[in-house]
Amino acid sequence: MKMISTRGMAPAVGASEAMAAGLAPDGGLYMPATLPRLAPDDFAGLARLPQIAERLLRPFFAGDPLETRLPAICREAFAVEPALRPLGAPGDYLLELFHGPTAAFKDYGAGFLAACLAALPARERPLTIVVATSGDTGAAVAAAFHERPGFRVLILYPDGRVSPRQAHQLGCFGGNVRALRVAGNFDDCQRLAKSMLSDTALRAEAPLSSANSISLGRLLPQMAYYAQASLAHWRANRRPLGFVVPTGNLGNALACVLVRHLGLPVGGIVLAGNANQVLAEFFAGGEFRPRPSIPTLANAMDVGAPNNFERLDWLYPDETELRRALRAESVDDLAIAATIRAVRSGTGEILCPHTATAAQVLQRLRARGEPGDWCVVATAHPAKFPDVVEPLVGAPVPLPPALAQMLARPSEAEPAAPDEEAMRALIRAW
Repeated sequence: MKMISTRGMAPAVGASEAMAAGLAPDGGLYMPATLPRLAPDDFAGLARLPQIAERLLRPFFAGDPLETRLPAICREAFAVEPALRPLGAPGDYLLELFHGPTAAFKDYGAGFLAACLAALPARERPLTIVVATSGDTGAAVAAAFHERPGFRVLILYPDGRVSPRQAHQLGCFGGNVRALRVAGNFDDCQRLAKSMLSDTALRAEAPLSSANSISLGRLLPQMAYYAQASLAHWRANRRPLGFVVPTGNLGNALACVLVRHLGLPVGGIVLAGNANQVLAEFFAGGEFRPRPSIPTLANAMDVGAPNNFERLDWLYPDETELRRALRAESVDDLAIAATIRAVRSGTGEILCPHTATAAQVLQRLRARGEPGDWCVVATAHPAKFPDVVEPLVGAPVPLPPALAQMLARPSEAEPAAPDEEAMRALIRAW
């Protein structure tokens, strides 16, 4: 299958080439030229995540150099099974995606991308993966590429705007991973990354790629856990499962949208945002108006200019159709905190601030009489945010073993200005 740019001014390429490039030459984002149609029967006898991922992704890699390697790549990237569990009232569910090496859903996409790029022929010069992160992406990418020959990782994160444990994770790898704490917000980091990736002269000197949610190699694999959850629910109940997805840059939510486009039994999709209201305003009928992000308790979603909106706009050229396909709501810090307390009191579950935005939106849906089965997508382990979560639940949150190991390592990040020329010089000198 060929991948094309959302801007329509770049040649069509295969999946491998699109993943290695990150950004299309015309500055657009890669998308599959066509979307296959699939049905639950196409997954008969398949239940585990690697099996479902391989069947789901097979059409996208048809004719690609990675086609024969796909089963092995899926076994490596999807070794950790998510947990789909009831959440309180009948018809409410929780999909836990935080059981991977860095305790965040982004481990799946980052692991898949790293396995794919490592399976391609070796390059003469190392490939530098440039990743802007608002909290969780950087650590997931670093863990996936750490000590892989032929790769380097440059992490850009907003200084003081990630949790202390997230910051420790970002700086604890060393070796082929370099972390920069940028004096600015996430949008500054994202701007720097896109500037470097779109600089053809720089890329001729130092091969670059992206592991942000703009990367097709992150987007496609994230479809797998939505396919698995919707199929498991369909098989058990013969009803579609709707999803409430915490979102900032729209990558995780877009993966859910694509699974529904393919024909699998996904019901409604609601985007849960924090006080950065760009998406909530658009889906309420306003203009899409990017702006500087503001800091919130759900820091990994502090995005004022969501990159993947360009993909949504490509998928739904008619704004009216797009607003019929998705809904979005904004949740402020007071509501995040109240939801963490209420869910802990009512169900015993401890949620991270990002997952709490989705739980709050589900509460609103139910209060408005919304029918059907709905799943809150749990994107990160609450232990990554002790300063926020522990005072609200009145108890320490136990550390998952993998996170505990990372926090035991020394950590170091370099200060950096949000300056494009300085960043280019750094890449050239590395």
